[in-house]
Amino acid sequence: MNRRETLGIAVIGTGRMGADHVRRIDRVISGARVAAVVDIDRGRAEAVAAGVDGCTAYGDADEAMASADVDAVLVASSGAAHEEALLAAFARDLPVLCEKPLTPDAASALRVMEAEVALGHRLVQVGFMRRYDTEYVRLKALLGTGQLGRPLMLHNRHRNVASPPFFTSSMLITDSVAHEVDVTRWLLGHEISAVTVLCPSSSSGAPGGLRDPQFVVLETDGGALSDVEIFVNCGFGYQVQAEAVCERGTARIGDGHELVTNMAGRWGGTIPQDWTERFAQAYDDEVQAWVDATRRGEVTGPSAWDGYAAAAVCEAGVRALETGGRAEVALAERPGLYGAEV
Repeated sequence: MNRRETLGIAVIGTGRMGADHVRRIDRVISGARVAAVVDIDRGRAEAVAAGVDGCTAYGDADEAMASADVDAVLVASSGAAHEEALLAAFARDLPVLCEKPLTPDAASALRVMEAEVALGHRLVQVGFMRRYDTEYVRLKALLGTGQLGRPLMLHNRHRNVASPPFFTSSMLITDSVAHEVDVTRWLLGHEISAVTVLCPSSSSGAPGGLRDPQFVVLETDGGALSDVEIFVNCGFGYQVQAEAVCERGTARIGDGHELVTNMAGRWGGTIPQDWTERFAQAYDDEVQAWVDATRRGEVTGPSAWDGYAAAAVCEAGVRALETGGRAEVALAERPGLYGAEV
């Protein structure tokens, strides 16, 4: 796979996430440029393209991918549009960084994965950016040394200031806990075999009818448990924390104590207000790693299998939420293209 020295990227979707990626590619990372932007709202795409030298706006993703200037694709459109964009990229053998979810459900994610397997080589990296966050990387490395012994439990907290107006109870799992699903699989090296969702009384800060917060328990095939407190209307800030409890010790990340002030008789720090602040560096590092690998003719990072596995676990989570019980996760056989390691 021969790529140009400077990678020409088509960014599909110019909403908040897509526009931020356009800024990142244009101003932050090296080795790539934004060659095209695509949005069903052609006017929005043109407004974004106007701020980037040499960038062309399109209303159709396939038309953009056909451009001789495009060497790779970054998909940041709504999840429902991902399958079509991914299959179009496959047809042109274009490497893709696809924001999570790979697709909104396990069936469509399985179709995408099978289409990639039929090509005989990987093209997709899924945008689970926490795998590029400095604290998560350090925790993964520590667990890999074996110093703490076998991981037994993983405690996760995921809090947002407020949920978007369109958020539903199931989206707490499919749009938010999906990240903890991936980091559980990645940190522990296990597949998730069952999900239980417990709901306390909803917070008075949650919109009417939204079951928030939720407490999610993930069982793994390696005998570990991972729990997730998801609270999307906590009101005070954005927090993502994790603590691994192992046979000979524990390790915790996400306390946010990089800067502590002492003044006016008080000590304290600040709490980020959204994910763009908390994971800004992780997104930068993720996209840079993807660009570097693509320029080498390689595909690394979270795979289509990881995207499919997360979708299957989230589907089980939604069933558990709806029934108030435990739901087992059904996974297809893992294709050899994706190796044996999570």
